Amino acid sequence: MKPEKTAIVIGASTGIGRAIAETLAARGLRVFGTSRSLRDDAPRGVSMLSCDVTDERSVSAMVSTVLADAGQIDVLVNNAGVGLVGGAEESSIAQVQHLFDVNLFGAMRVTNAVLPSMRQRREGRIINISSVLGLAPAPYSAHYSAAKHALEGYSESLDHEVRAFNIRVSLVEPAYTRSGFDRNALEPDRRLHDYDRARADARTALQVAMVTADPPALVARTVLVAATAQRPRRRYTAGRAARRISLLRRFAPASLFDKGLRKQMRLP
Repeated sequence: MKPEKTAIVIGASTGIGRAIAETLAARGLRVFGTSRSLRDDAPRGVSMLSCDVTDERSVSAMVSTVLADAGQIDVLVNNAGVGLVGGAEESSIAQVQHLFDVNLFGAMRVTNAVLPSMRQRREGRIINISSVLGLAPAPYSAHYSAAKHALEGYSESLDHEVRAFNIRVSLVEPAYTRSGFDRNALEPDRRLHDYDRARADARTALQVAMVTADPPALVARTVLVAATAQRPRRRYTAGRAARRISLLRRFAPASLFDKGLRKQMRLP
């Protein structure tokens, strides 16, 4: 009898990660979700484990627990992330390093911990939750956008490297998605008065976008496609807005894209 497939979903306690974990579990996968601290309201059908993606020992212990319990890891979804809204020069390098430690290096730590077992079995799927900000610039989200651009380059390069072991790496790129992202985004740690108005406008634009944002379930369904496709693609946009931005970025004249972006962000 073929063993059931096992998935790890990083950052599964709320929002997009929770929806992904529950969707994979409903499809019949055995799902282990992670969060920094465990809560009473675990996602349906999901075994929750504590894991701090900024701590290599915590990551290693979590992966070892899954392998000891399930014997294999078929799917890894890297979803941990933190936002930051403010002018690029308003954040100290220490704050930017923290953001990269979660959004980029966290995904790398978990991936490095999972890959040996996948290579040994010659099978696996790694799905990294990126963003349309990994494709397009975002004024007043420069560091978040930079981390997502880096995640895209890392994922695409890694996919080429591990295909020889029957492992595929895919990116899922949502646009605005209803979650606590806008409420939980960090504030810059050295605010400058010159940016007060623009920073406030950027936060307002984010809050307005969240009113009509896609539900987390839409992203979860996209992840399910990436996890189960016979021939997975390297990139999956999630939702109509993400597809539109992706197409505009690829085919619209740069000056037109620039003008539209500045108008949306209320930039002079």
